[in-house]
Amino acid sequence: MLKVLKKVFGTKTERELKTLWPKVEEINAFYEKFKDVDLQKTTEDFKKRIADGEQLDDIMPEAFGLVKEACRRLLGKTWTVVEMETEWNMVPFDVQLVGAIVLHQGKIAEMKTGEGKTLVATMPLYLNGLTGKGAHLITVNDYLARRDREWMGPVYESLGLTVGVLQGGMDNELRKEAYRCDITYGTNNEFGFDYLRDNMVWRSEDKVQPGHHYAIVDEVDSILIDEARTPLIISGPVEHETKAFNELNPIVQRLNSAQTVLVNRIVADAKKALDSENEKDMRTIGKKLLQARRGAPKNKQLLKLEQESGIKKLIEETELSFLREKSFKEIDDELYFVIDEKAHVIDLTEKGSTFVAPNNPEMFELPNLSEKIGAIDRDAQLTPKEKIHEKEKAYQEYAQKSERLANLRALLKAYSLFEKDVEYVVQDGRVIIVDQFTGRLMPGRRFSDGLHQAIEAKERVKVQEETQTFATITIQNYFRMYEKLAGMTGTAATEANEFWEIYKLDVVEIPTKEPVRRIDYEDIVYRSRREKYNAIVDEVVKWHEKRRPILVGTTSVDVSETISRLLKRKGITHEVLNAKHHQREAKIVVSAGQPGAVTIATNMAGRGTDIKLGKGVVECSQCCIKCLSGDCSRCDHEKK
Repeated sequence: MLKVLKKVFGTKTERELKTLWPKVEEINAFYEKFKDVDLQKTTEDFKKRIADGEQLDDIMPEAFGLVKEACRRLLGKTWTVVEMETEWNMVPFDVQLVGAIVLHQGKIAEMKTGEGKTLVATMPLYLNGLTGKGAHLITVNDYLARRDREWMGPVYESLGLTVGVLQGGMDNELRKEAYRCDITYGTNNEFGFDYLRDNMVWRSEDKVQPGHHYAIVDEVDSILIDEARTPLIISGPVEHETKAFNELNPIVQRLNSAQTVLVNRIVADAKKALDSENEKDMRTIGKKLLQARRGAPKNKQLLKLEQESGIKKLIEETELSFLREKSFKEIDDELYFVIDEKAHVIDLTEKGSTFVAPNNPEMFELPNLSEKIGAIDRDAQLTPKEKIHEKEKAYQEYAQKSERLANLRALLKAYSLFEKDVEYVVQDGRVIIVDQFTGRLMPGRRFSDGLHQAIEAKERVKVQEETQTFATITIQNYFRMYEKLAGMTGTAATEANEFWEIYKLDVVEIPTKEPVRRIDYEDIVYRSRREKYNAIVDEVVKWHEKRRPILVGTTSVDVSETISRLLKRKGITHEVLNAKHHQREAKIVVSAGQPGAVTIATNMAGRGTDIKLGKGVVECSQCCIKCLSGDCSRCDHEKK
């Protein structure tokens, strides 16, 4: 029935697009009339009409036609974009005008890669910037914000509007200047942190952010869905003893090594039982594998075994069984500590307490404070003054043990759940977080609850002071403050329901100008990482000999560098784009589409990255992109 209705009435997107094509014709009609007009004078006329009460929707066809004319007049001109000389060769075509209308309406435009989202945004930004209340373009990183401001800036300037960009490290005066512009580019973090800082100042003249009128969020699914609950936090130093982490570090290192040996043995026993030709006791095998997961969820042997058919299901069924029977103690008691990976919680077992403090196992056990206070109150031999003194001692002992246990747990997390060159990198004696969504470094950001100090102790760099939170807001709550919000991405349809339920944002799929030429092949699954990596290298060698540009997409800094080492052994010249080499991003991206280029990239090259194909490459029968599978279908879709 649904198929019949769609055939008769068309899909929701088709019905929506049908209403927009007449507006596109209207825009093109104005474009033809604007061949000889003074662009800046016309902009001033638009501003006056808006001030006199005319609605933006009424001016839209003229405004978009004027932007299109400005783009035409810039054809053939060159200017510097992120230190690279760039020639302007773009005039919006009809489907881009459709995308621009959708963005002005406060909806999400889903446009495929290479369809010109950056150019599309210029039209609604120009129109909404005419109000003088500010129009913001939010993107995922500083590089893209700067690139798009420098690339599109001459369009706005030729029309008589001012454009600014926010970058990390800017002082307040430069930020005020950027916000005073009609149009401002920047990342979600820069806009969000400016809002938090403004709420901490005493004088209104010290505020930098004027308001929240209109915003277009680039890569909207990444910012408004993936990072929706991510808190932006402003914190400051707090008096706290940092040497405790260095004192506990060797103890935790030994404890973690003991647990690794134990879990390796448990996994080996389970694998031996699985490989045995005798009758298998699946309950016992499942118990061992669950025990290994609760002891070291990132154990390499366990992760390898989990790739085999039916193993993950066996572990999950065993876990449900133990949950129903409330018998986790049976498997946990054999471990030194227990990890709940989902909740990021680690608990020391009795065996672990004895290991770290054989002469004083209670050193890492919290006393029952209420019981102790009750005993002091009931002690008739103590005077009221002595009772106060004893209670203070009890509170102090509890606080010291609580802090020691928290530091121990933070160190265990650092060793068990956080891997160098995956969750963080070490540069110039500092631990820097790697953004798991963008693959970029986040200098200045720190893990909370002592975890960052624990990682610093683990990596034997200087342990910095602990911080406390002064102000915080989630990405989701920040963007809800805008009067009108729009977004664009290549991958929004899969989250259309979430966008509507959370933000009341509709998703409109914009058709492509040309048919998509990309051929998607079936996934290939290998038994081990070694086999997979060797197959990737063989594929790279094959296509490199044919002078095809090759892009290898990886999931982490560590994996990108592993592939790089393998290619070096084969004598293949290549570039690596990851958080460690972000300074050379612009040059790497520019050369990635040239004949014979080989580029290995993390998800840094996934969003907003515009790889132009070199001369003659488009005529090739095939180019090659190898994707190491992401965590979700949308992640793989992004890379494509």
